[in-house]
Amino acid sequence: MFGPHPLALELARIARRRGTPLFLGIRQDYRRYIGGRLPSRAWLWAVPAAHALDLAFRRLARDAPTVAVGAELGERYRRSGGRVLVTGFSLVPRSEIVPVENALARSWDGGLRVLSVGRLDPEKNPLLLAEVLAGLRRRHGAWRLAVAGEGPLAERLSARIAELGLEDAWELLGYVPNGPRLWQEYRRSHAFLHVSHTEGLPQVLFEAQAACLPIVATDVGGVRAALAEGRAGLLVRPDDPAGAVEALERLRLEPELRRAVVSAGHELVRGETLEDQLDRVAEFFRQTLPR
Repeated sequence: MFGPHPLALELARIARRRGTPLFLGIRQDYRRYIGGRLPSRAWLWAVPAAHALDLAFRRLARDAPTVAVGAELGERYRRSGGRVLVTGFSLVPRSEIVPVENALARSWDGGLRVLSVGRLDPEKNPLLLAEVLAGLRRRHGAWRLAVAGEGPLAERLSARIAELGLEDAWELLGYVPNGPRLWQEYRRSHAFLHVSHTEGLPQVLFEAQAACLPIVATDVGGVRAALAEGRAGLLVRPDDPAGAVEALERLRLEPELRRAVVSAGHELVRGETLEDQLDRVAEFFRQTLPR
């Protein structure tokens, strides 16, 4: 049962009444998720409601085995006293991991493509990408931005890019389905940028690591743990375009740093493929299912 959600609580009550084994799935911090998506101040009432639902779900987790995405969420649910499996959410099969030697041989002397993948909505903070691109171009004119995703902020992002005079330095790819076409976009790029306000443990980090891209990402939610405390990617503060620019420029100018980040990410993702994560979840179910 995925949540927190009002319907999930009711369905959990029904499952318990019928004696049906119940497992919980938690993908993100519900309180931050709701707080970051309010359309106006008229919706502020939703924040305490989200806190109440979050508390109700953590109480439910005292007795229901729980699969939590990311170390931060996992720790919060462990404090409730229940059994918790901390995992990621990867759709990358083992067969799609790029050989690290191929990635490290990629030239950074010509045009440089930084890729961002995600929904274009407020919690993902896509408008910051325009400011980062402007800063990058001021430092080094070879940088270009590619954005894969769609959402309500697509037009505003395009307008801001135009306002900054950067139309020729970016491409909006729109929705790119998970699979060969998306893998190709990663492999065409030099670096990966993630600027979200809130996260559990974003699957795009696994995708970027599988492509052996050096990563710059905001230090939110489970991102720090996914990047091995900064060894497998450079962490920056949310809403800090200058920090993101500086991190990407470090990757350009410091080949040894780039090599270290890529190698650490490659090592991590080899244990976080689709097959690995499914095996861990299946084993957790077997161990905790009532006999």
